[in-house]
Amino acid sequence: MELPSRWAFLLFLLLSSTKAFGSDVDKEEFQEELLLKPLPDRKLLAHFHFETRAPPCDSNGLHHHHLFPKSISQMVEKFRVKEMELSFTQGRWNYERWGGSDTMASNNAKPPGVELWAVFDVPKEQVDASWKNLTHTLSGIFCASINFLESSSMYSAPDWSFRQASGSLRYGMLPREAVCTENLTPWLKLLPCRDKAGISALMDRPSIYTSLYYSQRLHLTSNASDLEGLDSGIVLEQTLTVVLHPSSQRTSLTHFSQSYLQPSWSLSSIFGRKVNGRCVLAKSSKVYLQLERGLVSQLKKSENYGADYIASEGYDGEANFELTVNPDRVHKEENSRNGISSSLLYEFSVDRYSNSKPFDLGLTWKFPVIWSCQQAPLHASRFLMGSGNERGAIAILLKSTDLNDSSPVANSARDGCELRVNIFQVVPWYIRVYYHSLQLFVDDQLKAVGAFVEKIHVIPSKDKISPGMMEMVLKLPCGVKSAALTIDFDKGFLHIDEYPPDANQGFDIPSAAIAFPDFHTSMLFHSNDSERKSPMLSKFQESSPVLLYTEVLLVPLTTPDFSMPYNVITITCTVFALYFGSLLNVLRERVGEKERLLKSKAAANTGLLSELLSRLSAKLRGRSQEPMQSPSKLSPLINSKLALKVLLMAALAVAWQYYFG
Repeated sequence: MELPSRWAFLLFLLLSSTKAFGSDVDKEEFQEELLLKPLPDRKLLAHFHFETRAPPCDSNGLHHHHLFPKSISQMVEKFRVKEMELSFTQGRWNYERWGGSDTMASNNAKPPGVELWAVFDVPKEQVDASWKNLTHTLSGIFCASINFLESSSMYSAPDWSFRQASGSLRYGMLPREAVCTENLTPWLKLLPCRDKAGISALMDRPSIYTSLYYSQRLHLTSNASDLEGLDSGIVLEQTLTVVLHPSSQRTSLTHFSQSYLQPSWSLSSIFGRKVNGRCVLAKSSKVYLQLERGLVSQLKKSENYGADYIASEGYDGEANFELTVNPDRVHKEENSRNGISSSLLYEFSVDRYSNSKPFDLGLTWKFPVIWSCQQAPLHASRFLMGSGNERGAIAILLKSTDLNDSSPVANSARDGCELRVNIFQVVPWYIRVYYHSLQLFVDDQLKAVGAFVEKIHVIPSKDKISPGMMEMVLKLPCGVKSAALTIDFDKGFLHIDEYPPDANQGFDIPSAAIAFPDFHTSMLFHSNDSERKSPMLSKFQESSPVLLYTEVLLVPLTTPDFSMPYNVITITCTVFALYFGSLLNVLRERVGEKERLLKSKAAANTGLLSELLSRLSAKLRGRSQEPMQSPSKLSPLINSKLALKVLLMAALAVAWQYYFG
């Protein structure tokens, strides 16, 4: 009877441990989604969205991760990261053609290169040390040069213009950082299925790296609260945004211009792959096709678009386009404003597809359609003024986008009389900005800065210590057509060791961030299944201010002639080689051996033939034959030559020490 009792006890322990581990597995969630969106300029936006959630640690501060990447969890716990975002971007987002006031542009349009910002939950005096350790850790994880941001001259601490963090925020950029597969591979390793299964299997390297715009982003929040106010632990959000140029295969249209017809595409044509089912570790795997407000408005006006299409919220094959796969559900944006069309979202579930039946969504346009994206209140651009390598000026130009009456941004602007614009700009220390030279032009007229600047915070740069930073809140009239800010600067001089290998290309000034705090982007799609609500739809529901990034400026600085050090090194090495070579040759030369060599040569030449030749030459010259000189008589001559060489080398050494020592 004792043996069964032991087995029962072991079985009880096994069941209890299995239940405990099973609860942790249920708490950790992973969801994968893909958003496809046609763009007005015949391009296609593909937005991959992956979200991994880890529950809070237990009372002992321990947790065993099954889906959440362990390296990220350890980094958050060690450096006490409250919130962090890292992005690798190639190309620049076209705000005029691809949108500037929607959720996708404000959250996923990033500046070129590497952008990193982090909020730490540590005392203020420990923030800089945590930032440096974080940059080294991320540099090792993603195989990038993020460790260059550890220097105090490469990062800044914005107070209120970028994010509200009360002194615990650090921000840094590397505009010239190249993006390649070495950065994407570690990013994919953070996913439970990597790129072997699920939606991530579509990430074909040649397809995404030849795109017009490429941006991979990693955003994490620690101890974040969800919409219900519950502590959700650590939330890791990984997104990959690419703008592709699909090649249309339809050439049979004769009565419509090809320039107005959108190109037809499919997943296999743009990525070269199909989705062979979902990732087995994913809670949900969905693909969305979004038709934005402008496109829906134009389709409503078309005679080929039925009036019952939106009312039934179904798929109609006789519309302006045709889908190869019928959607499982159609979401309509909830919009309370009258006269504004709502965007449509077609949902496709990948759960029922497999290797034998892959998922290959395709869209074929039947009739041409022209529309425009939602624009920001003002279009922002930045450029350089002046000439020469001594001084110049930075100009930020804000132009009205000529919003129509039906735009929600225009309606919001009409309600108030002022348009607030937040400007955040970081300038390297070798660009010495004179902030007192700030000038403001409103509608091409010079205005007093104090009349339009509501708030300003300036931190001058320190040579080789910290960059310059400017935070500003502009208060412009609602009917403004254009506004321009100019500020003068001088170009500094760098030490020869501080120049990059391609110094003649110029030096980069990071992009400036332009935000409109009075205008927020959010899209609310009604969902009946609240338990399985999409993380992407939840992200669209969050209200965030409209955010734009300007261009990266390329400033040419005075560069030394890098060929001169090469010439100096070459001539110095040549002189040293001649000097030490001759000196060592003289010092190693032995007089006795040279005398014995001369004696042997003289003995070899004393023969009958040589004697006859010497007599014959003496008769021809009319002189008597002279006896040959013995080698012993040549030794004083050799000694004198040796002494002359030594004296010459000594004189050269003294001259070199006098002129170059």
